[in-house]
Amino acid sequence: MLDYLIVFASSLLAATIAPFYSEVVLAAVLTRQPDAAVLLWALASVGNTLGSVVNWWLGKYLLHYKHKRWFPIKDKQLERAQRWFQRFGVWSLLLAWAPVGGDALTFIAGIMKVRLLPFILLVFIGKSVRYLIVIYFAERFLL
Repeated sequence: MLDYLIVFASSLLAATIAPFYSEVVLAAVLTRQPDAAVLLWALASVGNTLGSVVNWWLGKYLLHYKHKRWFPIKDKQLERAQRWFQRFGVWSLLLAWAPVGGDALTFIAGIMKVRLLPFILLVFIGKSVRYLIVIYFAERFLL
């Protein structure tokens, strides 16, 4: 049971701004519980998607603090990210799994006021495919 909680929690944390690699945790737990691949995939996918929802919420509700000194994103960076998101649209959320920029993308989606349901669906698709690939390679090379 602890293994399942660890996979879920590491996946949730990895999707927020905290630097963490849930793929390594998933692969390690999979070596101990190879018969639980489907459950581990589901836990990792849901946890990572929920972590992205945290970013979305932060983007949506913290934007009114953008003129505060402590706000982490400068106006120019914010404008550039918004232009990029407007150019590629909500379909870019399929790339929310990417190690570089994926978390920022989910934050920007909140700023851009993307509706929650399409956000969750697109992010879940991208992240669940990534975890399927991790499980495939873990089973192929670690088990």
